[in-house]
Amino acid sequence: MTDCFRQDSPEEAVLREENRREKENERRQGGRETLPSFDVLIPTYKPGEKFRALLSALEEQEFPPAKIIIVNTEERYFPKELLEGRKVEVSLHHIKREDFDHAYARNLAASFSDAEYFLSMTDDAVPADKKLTKELLTAFSWDNRIAEVYARQLCTKDSSFDEVLSRSFNYGDKVEIKGIEDVKRLGIKCFFASNVCCMYKKAVFRELQGFLSPTIFNEDMIFAARAEKAGYKVAYNPLARVYHSHHYSAGQQFRRNFDLGVSHRDFPEIFSLVPPEKEGMKMFRQNAKTLVSEGKALLLVPLFFRTGARFLGYKAGKKYPVLPQIFRNAVTLNPQYFDKKGEKS
Repeated sequence: MTDCFRQDSPEEAVLREENRREKENERRQGGRETLPSFDVLIPTYKPGEKFRALLSALEEQEFPPAKIIIVNTEERYFPKELLEGRKVEVSLHHIKREDFDHAYARNLAASFSDAEYFLSMTDDAVPADKKLTKELLTAFSWDNRIAEVYARQLCTKDSSFDEVLSRSFNYGDKVEIKGIEDVKRLGIKCFFASNVCCMYKKAVFRELQGFLSPTIFNEDMIFAARAEKAGYKVAYNPLARVYHSHHYSAGQQFRRNFDLGVSHRDFPEIFSLVPPEKEGMKMFRQNAKTLVSEGKALLLVPLFFRTGARFLGYKAGKKYPVLPQIFRNAVTLNPQYFDKKGEKS
């Protein structure tokens, strides 16, 4: 399969720019606040009620998107009634399971966007209020070198206790603008960003040739690192907020972190600069301290168990080339990645 992210021909580039300006003028003539236009990109797989809530919340934003672009894995799993009666234009595209990886799906979605900015989201993240998109867009005015802005993730009643702790550790209440010069100070957090909800400047995205594909996991952090190395900045705006929660078992944590380890193994030019183990230990100590201070010391046992599962999964992922194929395919969440990687090499 060829890479879906390509450079436009001169004629296509002119047409894209004309379309973008036409949409921008339509917004301004309608009396809307003059923020730049943007599209929303959402990969989906068996979307449900959270996805319905996401679409509705995007339509109700103070500054709604020009278009919502969906790249869905396996057409038979997509309930088309979710798109009925929508106020915003929706563009739906289907791919096969064997074609999916986190970078490919988002690059494909981006190729259908003519907007100056695009917002990458997951199908289970829901805006916390009507100001999400406005907060993300206005953050680009903080520094003209900002390539992307990511949102704060909030827990819900469905969140596990350890997810509540990790959200507090990773998503604080202070604005942050990060560049490559901050690597020594921040470690791996220097490259932290999340496509759960992250707004990108399309010009920089195209300049850097999009997300590197195939990528099993971490396409967002890999892009952030490449952007910072190219002289751009990554911003975090805590006033842009989404609800996003999971309740992972230790086994699910092992599998997610196996794929995380694979991505770190496959991109040493990035992750060798910022080994994550130190930051992981820092988070574990802080989480344990929080549990003790809140009188929840009994939760230290499951915290230790789940942290151990994450650590072992990560270490196994980094060793994946020497692991039996049957084990690797049993524990990864994305077995098709290894087939795609083999085709490309």
